[in-house]
Amino acid sequence: MLPMIQETITYTCSRCGSTNIVRNGTNKCGKQQYHCKDCGAYRVLKPRQGYSKITQETVLKTCKERVSLRGAQRIFGISRHSVARWIKHHASHLPLLVDTLLPAQADDMLELDELWSFVLKKTQKRWLWVALCRCTRQIVAFFIGQRDTLSCQQLWHRIPSDYACCRSVSDAWHTYPQVMPADLHRAVGKETGETAHIERWNNTLCQRIGRFVRKTLSFSKSDEFHYWMTLWFIIDYNLEVSSLTM
Repeated sequence: MLPMIQETITYTCSRCGSTNIVRNGTNKCGKQQYHCKDCGAYRVLKPRQGYSKITQETVLKTCKERVSLRGAQRIFGISRHSVARWIKHHASHLPLLVDTLLPAQADDMLELDELWSFVLKKTQKRWLWVALCRCTRQIVAFFIGQRDTLSCQQLWHRIPSDYACCRSVSDAWHTYPQVMPADLHRAVGKETGETAHIERWNNTLCQRIGRFVRKTLSFSKSDEFHYWMTLWFIIDYNLEVSSLTM
């Protein structure tokens, strides 16, 4: 009878290289953990290798198609915390909004509107204030806040100087005439069709990002992440529009 071949695997601490380690239960993903008796480290025994750039890009594209973080976790088997970290890293390295805009023209018209959303629970309402250029279809400025005069002022201050001299139209919400220059701004009803482009953009946003749908479970849990997702969508939208125009 031939002798059996036995293979012994010796694990070492990833911090200090010591073999003086003991089992220490499993993490939330079911991975075996260990505790090093020498340096005191608590680590995963066999950590998973990092995800490729192609995998990260695929997951990020999915998150822009109305898929929640938990949905991405179910589809790809990747922790939603990892997906959230990738989104924050990607959004923090996006170009400035002003750098994505096409040059302003003298006859440009800005359409202004505000869109309701919430963070964590529906009693914590957040309003997305948006200024869209009718000629280029790009978002020239946005602000997330309350539905009050202060938030409208923040939107006005964020409009680039090249576009600040353009005419603008909005619905009849009372804050716009209080903030926007009277000689350049008009408040109109939605039945006039003057704000049709910004209303259409609102529909596009809700179709692509589930957290802006009022009856949804894909809502933001923090103001920071709500801002990152909004910024990411607007920057990518502007770059896509500019590429089609050029």
